[in-house]
Amino acid sequence: MSAYKDYIVRATAADDAIRAFAITSKNLVEFARASHNTSPVVTAALGRMLSAAAMMGIMMKGDDDMLTLQIQGNGPMKGITVTADAKGHVKGFANVPDVMLPPNKDGKLDVGGAIDLGIMRVIKDMGLKEPYVGTVPLQTGEIAEDLTYYFATSEQVPSSVGLGVLMNKDNTVAQAGGFIIQLMPFTSDEIIEKLEENIKNLPSVTTMLSEGKTPEQILETVLAGFDVTFHETVDAGFVCDCSAERVERSLCSLGDEDVADIIADGKPIEVKCQFCNKAYNYTVDELIEMRKRK
Repeated sequence: MSAYKDYIVRATAADDAIRAFAITSKNLVEFARASHNTSPVVTAALGRMLSAAAMMGIMMKGDDDMLTLQIQGNGPMKGITVTADAKGHVKGFANVPDVMLPPNKDGKLDVGGAIDLGIMRVIKDMGLKEPYVGTVPLQTGEIAEDLTYYFATSEQVPSSVGLGVLMNKDNTVAQAGGFIIQLMPFTSDEIIEKLEENIKNLPSVTTMLSEGKTPEQILETVLAGFDVTFHETVDAGFVCDCSAERVERSLCSLGDEDVADIIADGKPIEVKCQFCNKAYNYTVDELIEMRKRK
């Protein structure tokens, strides 16, 4: 598969004792950056969330299943919301897109400082009466460690999550991607020890991507010494399902008083999609027509 295309690969190893996912997501993260005009630290945070959500999305079984990954933090970014489906489509936004912070003690983008402590919420809507909601306190605000903690505590699945976004000097996205490794309940201690050793000596996700490694090669590196079986590749992309009809419905759901106020202002209005920032414009006449149809 082309190295220039965003995609997710799903694999198993060690006689199905390990299941693994990896993604290259540079293009979708760059699309998110350009759409929301995010600062470098926000791009890194949003990019990690989008990459993770895309992989978690394809873990779901149903075509109509939806996953929402949400962080609420005490830091200046306030929070991030990302949604994904089971087909590799993701979309998302940061509450405050223009946060600027000095680098952290390792000289890297300070995602943990921008998010700080708070909560992570995973919502899975699988068409049942109530969606599944798992909420955990943030451990570091760096996202990968927080997801590792979420999987261990909320889903009781020992996991290792690696996520990374590397920026160019002009603040566009140079590399983005990640992996999720999960252990099945019957995994032997021997396999666990070997995997832990591999992960301890692993280069960062962005280092591996910068070396030209594909998602398949990233998993082969993480799972070195195990037989890896690749099951499927899924194209990944930033896809938003906003539409003029949907925006019109949300405008119609406003109270009569609110709509009357907007009309009384006598000015056209612009409504932007929270997820992709696309603008929808309405004249006063269109708003009056809309109100009549209500």
